[in-house]
Amino acid sequence: MNLIDALDRTIVEHLEFDGRCSMQDLSDLTGLSRSAVFARVKRLENDGVIQRYTVKLDRKKMGFELKAFCSVNLKLHERAALEEFEHDIGSFKEVRACYHLTGISDYMLEINVPDMDHYHRFITRKLAALDNIAQVKSMFVMNEIIEK
Repeated sequence: MNLIDALDRTIVEHLEFDGRCSMQDLSDLTGLSRSAVFARVKRLENDGVIQRYTVKLDRKKMGFELKAFCSVNLKLHERAALEEFEHDIGSFKEVRACYHLTGISDYMLEINVPDMDHYHRFITRKLAALDNIAQVKSMFVMNEIIEK
C-alpha cells in the first residue's frame, strides 16, 4: 500500500465529511480532472484507505435516547476467550462500537438504547449472561460535546 499524498488526503477528508459529494465537487476542490479524481478514489478504495461509505443518523430521532459506555473486564484472557467475547459482542445490536484496551479495562463498549429499561435488559440478559464477564461498569452520556 502506498502512502497517501496531500491531494488524496484532501479527497478523503472531504468524503469523510460528505460521502455523497460528486466527482465534480472533488474535481473543483482539488483542481484535478473528474477522471483523475475518480482514479484516485478507486485507488483509495482498492488500497483500503476508504473502507466504506456510511450515513450518520440522529440517534435520538431513531429512538435511541440513551448512550452509554461500558467498561468490561473479563475473567480469562487467553486468545480463545477474547475471540469468543468479541464474537458474542458483535451479535448485540445495542453495541455501536467495541474497543479492546490496555489499562484498567479490557474492553470499552458504546451502547445505544431507547431508555434505561432497555439498558438494564441489555446488561442483565445479554452482557452479564456471557460466561467470561468479570466486571461491567457503566457511564452514561449527559451531553455530546463533539462527535465526528
